[in-house]
Amino acid sequence: MNSLKNTSIADRLSAAANAKKALLERAAKAKAAADSPEAAERRAAREAIASARAAREAERKAAKLAERARQAAALAAAQAAEAARIAAELQAQKEAADVEFAERTVREAAEEAEKQAARDARYAARKARKRKGR
Repeated sequence: MNSLKNTSIADRLSAAANAKKALLERAAKAKAAADSPEAAERRAAREAIASARAAREAERKAAKLAERARQAAALAAAQAAEAARIAAELQAQKEAADVEFAERTVREAAEEAEKQAARDARYAARKARKRKGR
């Protein structure tokens, strides 16, 4: 520290100039290295790796989309089959209910006819008793 305090202005200016010169030399060397054929080859290799990575990623994305589409199609088919099964089941229930209603209607009509016949028989018997009694 004492040596820094004891330096003259000329020493500090020459040190600053030397530091600036070294900085410019490093920048020129870095620029030359960046423009070299080896650096161009490294850049090309990095770009090739990046494009291959992007292609793999696109391929994975396409495979994932295809799998999702396949799953959606399978789900839609399953839902359609389930809907068809439910519709067939409802149709079968409706037909069974219609058959049961028709059977009940026939049975009720037969019972009504039997009741009517019994009423008619009682009426006829009553009339016959009245005629006998006259």
